[in-house]
Amino acid sequence: MIIRTAEEMEQLGTQMGQRLRGGETIELLGDIGAGKTTLTRGIARGLDITDPITSPSFTISCNYNARDDLQLCHYDFYRLDDAGIMTMELSETTADPHNIVIIEWADSVRDVLPTEHITIQINYQPNSGREVEIIAPSRYAYLLPEH
Repeated sequence: MIIRTAEEMEQLGTQMGQRLRGGETIELLGDIGAGKTTLTRGIARGLDITDPITSPSFTISCNYNARDDLQLCHYDFYRLDDAGIMTMELSETTADPHNIVIIEWADSVRDVLPTEHITIQINYQPNSGREVEIIAPSRYAYLLPEH
């Protein structure tokens, strides 16, 4: 799908966030400035999170309390070549059914991701905005946008 504005990206995230149930792991792929954090901001809004959402580039992770006793765990591994100690934390976090885990720049932790996770690829398209592709196992079909 083509997303033309930051508002549309956030709206897509809000729709997804409203559908999240807990236990999902979402890998966000895209270049710097693609809209990964904007999408995450929308997901947070859909989870009834009112805290400001920023990219955890320097802190590596941020956790937010969400509706229905869920927690949004937002990771950014851009600055990590090797996940190191974060590997154990990420394994524990993704195993908790009350967590919704969003990971930016997951290359260094790919082997720790659950086998079945959601991948969202965001690519810049000159003159048309961003192309967003959501790849999800069938058990996560409820997250896919309605056409």
